[in-house]
Amino acid sequence: MTTPRISRRVRGALSATLAVGVLAPVAVGAAPAAAATSTASCTSGRAGLAAKLSKDITAALKGRASTTAVALYDRTTKTTCTLRATSQYDSASVVKATVLATLLWDNAKQGRHLTSRETDLSTAMITRSDNDATTALWKQLGATKVSAFLKAAGMTHTVPGAGGYWGLTQITAQDEQRLLTLLTAKNSVLTDSARSYELGLMRKVVSSQRWGTPAGAPASVTVQVKNGWLQRATHGWRVHSIGAFTGKGHDYVLTVLTQDNKTMTDGVNTIQAVAKAVHKDLNLAPPRTMHELAARTAHRADAPVPVLQEALPPVPEAPAGRMLTVTPR
Repeated sequence: MTTPRISRRVRGALSATLAVGVLAPVAVGAAPAAAATSTASCTSGRAGLAAKLSKDITAALKGRASTTAVALYDRTTKTTCTLRATSQYDSASVVKATVLATLLWDNAKQGRHLTSRETDLSTAMITRSDNDATTALWKQLGATKVSAFLKAAGMTHTVPGAGGYWGLTQITAQDEQRLLTLLTAKNSVLTDSARSYELGLMRKVVSSQRWGTPAGAPASVTVQVKNGWLQRATHGWRVHSIGAFTGKGHDYVLTVLTQDNKTMTDGVNTIQAVAKAVHKDLNLAPPRTMHELAARTAHRADAPVPVLQEALPPVPEAPAGRMLTVTPR
C-alpha cells in the first residue's frame, strides 16, 4: 500500500495556518543539529528486560534531531522506562485526552451523564482530533475545572494553556503516563464507565491518525491512541503520541513526546522507532534459563541490525493551527 505524501501546496497552507494560530512566524532555516542522545533509565521484574529496553530505546534515538521524552509502564512485567520524563512540552492535541477525562470526571461529580452535544463533541475531538470541538469543551469546562482534575489525577506538572490556548498546555511524559494508568486500571478518580468510554473513543481514532506509539504493536493487542502535532517558531515541530495497549495478556502504556523536529515526519519517525523497540522487547518471550539468556544475547550481537522502514505519515485530517485559536461565539 502506497503511503500518500504531503504536497508542497498542503505543506504551505498548513504552515500559513500555523503561523496565524500561534501568532508567531514559522521558523525557517537549516535543520536543527542532532540532539544529544541520553540513555533511557529502565527497571523491570523480568530478568534482562530493563537492560535490553534501555539499550534499544537509546539506539532508536541515536542520531535523531528530536529532543525526546519517553515513559513506559508495563503492569505485567513491572517494567518502567523514563527519559526526560519531567521535561515540559507544548501539548498540541494530546491534551484532548485530558480534556475528555476532565469532562467525564466533572460529570461524575455532578451525578449526570454526557449530553448528546457533549457526546458528539467528545467523539469528534478524540477520533478525528477536531479542534473546534476541543475549543467548545475547553470553554465549557474552563481552566478552573481542568486544573481541579489535574490535581485530583496527580498530574502535578501539567499547566493548562492560558487565554484559551489549550494546545499550549504544558505537559510531561510522566503526567501523560499518569493519565494513561488511570484510564487502564480501576481508581478513585475516574469511574469504570468513564474509563471505558474514553478508551473506546481512543480505539476508534481514524486510520490516518493511528501512527506513533502503535507502530510495531502485535496484532493481538488492543490499541488505544491519541496523537498531537504542532509547529512553532521555536523548537520546530512538536509531535507526540500516547498509547495504551491491552488485552490478550498485554497491559502497558507508552508516552513519547518530541520537539526540535524539522518536519512532522521527523517526529513521527522518531516516535515510531522508539515504539517498535518497546513493542518488540516487551513481547519477546522471556528466556527460561540464564544459559538461554546468554545464548540469546550472543546471537543478537552477531545478527545484522534490521533497518526500520520509516513511512511518511498521511496528511493530518485536522490542521494543527486552529488548536491555538478560540473562535468567538
